[in-house]
Order: sequence, then structure tokens, then C-alpha cells
Amino acid sequence: MTTVARGRRAAGPARGYGFRTVARMEWAKLRSVRSSWLIVALYAASLIGLAVLALSLEGYSRMSAADRAAFDPTHDCFIGLVLGQLLVGVLGVLAITAEFSSGMIRATFAAAPNRALVLAAKAAVLGAVTLVAGEVSAFAAFLAGLAALAPSAPHPALSQPGVLRAVLLAGAYPALVTLISLGLGALVRHTAGAIGAVVGVLFVLPLLFAPLGPAVQNAAQNFLPHLMAAASLTAVKPVAGAWVPGATFCLLCGYAAAALAAGAWALARRDA
Repeated sequence: MTTVARGRRAAGPARGYGFRTVARMEWAKLRSVRSSWLIVALYAASLIGLAVLALSLEGYSRMSAADRAAFDPTHDCFIGLVLGQLLVGVLGVLAITAEFSSGMIRATFAAAPNRALVLAAKAAVLGAVTLVAGEVSAFAAFLAGLAALAPSAPHPALSQPGVLRAVLLAGAYPALVTLISLGLGALVRHTAGAIGAVVGVLFVLPLLFAPLGPAVQNAAQNFLPHLMAAASLTAVKPVAGAWVPGATFCLLCGYAAAALAAGAWALARRDA
């Protein structure tokens, strides 16, 4: 009886690692890695800097009447997401593959044997950080871009239809890309291979549909993450054939959940 009781007491701490404890561990790891904050800073700088550059060079006074009618400064404030999504994609990949390459993942799984719980904690911490950074950067890019816009051009306000929604989605999109990349990193395990997969999903797949007819391109834009985001950030003229932003956002959340589920499945079935 005494031996059984001792065994239970010894096993207690190992079973005691819940989500909150593992999340604190993941937060400690994330904040101690300098490259993580460097990537976040580069993301914010690129988003804001490219917004200022793009809108300062718009040349609204030289546009034709048709171009002025279609001019969407809200959408153009987020042109930096083309580069920014790659940066946060790398961040999501490194959050898991760096531990595999260094061997630290063995210590992580020894402390928290539930591998799905570890990935969920990583996703929660990384998703929260990139969501906050994304929203702050999106609002900053929007305000900085409008400040650089010519006085004669229309200056949208957050109270106008579609503007606040576009800014909020521009801040949420990087977090979803980060979670998709985290899932791919857990699935592939190798940094170069996982980054290649992220590049393929974000940049290569849209290029494959470019030579095809308009009907195929219109259908593809509702399923490819980068095209989905671009179509959701319009506030003046909706993209032809694009789904409503709410449906697009839900599908992107589904992609993130599917990538994380695949990553959790791979972690549970492969040795560290």
C-alpha cells in the first residue's frame, strides 16, 4: 500500500502540467529568443513603411475618373502584407522547428508528455503575440498611410462602411498565417522544408492559377490564403467573385485549425 501511494505521489507532478503551465513555459521560451522579436519588429516596420511609400506615390491628381472611382486607400495601406506574411510565416515555423534542430524538443516533451497540449500552448502564445502585434501594426499602417496620402485624395475614416473591418482583418491575417506555419512546421519538422511549404502555399499556388481563365482565377481566390486576404481588405469596390469577408475569415481559421491538427497528429506519431 505504501509503495502504491509513493508511486502515485511521484506521478502526480508529471500529470500536473496543465495548459496554463505549459503556456507559461512557451511564453518564457518565446520572449527569451531575440530573433522572435526582431521578426515582429521587421514585420511592423515593413507594413508601416510600405504603406507610407505606396500612398505617397499614388498620384491621385493624375488618375482618370475610372481609376479615382476604384481608388481604395484602405486596401493600399496594407500592401506590406505581401512581405509581412512571409516574415510571420518564418516566425511560426521557427517556433517549432528550432526546437527540433537544437534537440530542446526532447526536454519539452519530457516535461510535458502530452504533445498535442504542447502544440496548443505554442499556438495560443504565438497566436496572441502575433494578433496583438498585427492589430497594432495594422492601425499604425492605416494612420501612417493616410497621413502620407495627398490632400486632394479621399481619406477614409474608421466609421465608414468596410474600413474598420478591413483594418481588423489586416491585423488578424498575420496571426492566422503564423498558426498555419506553426502547423506546417510541426508536420515537416525541418526549417528549410517548412519555410518552403509556407512559400508554396502563400506565393507559388497563386502563380499556378495565373495563366488559367478568369473563371478559374475567381474560384481560386476564394481558397488561396493570400488572395483571400487581399480580397477581404477592400473597402471601396468588392473584388468580383470574392466571398464576403466573414466567410473568408472563417475559412482561414479553418485552415489554421487543420494545419495545427495535422501537426499535432504528426507530433503524436513520430519520435522527437
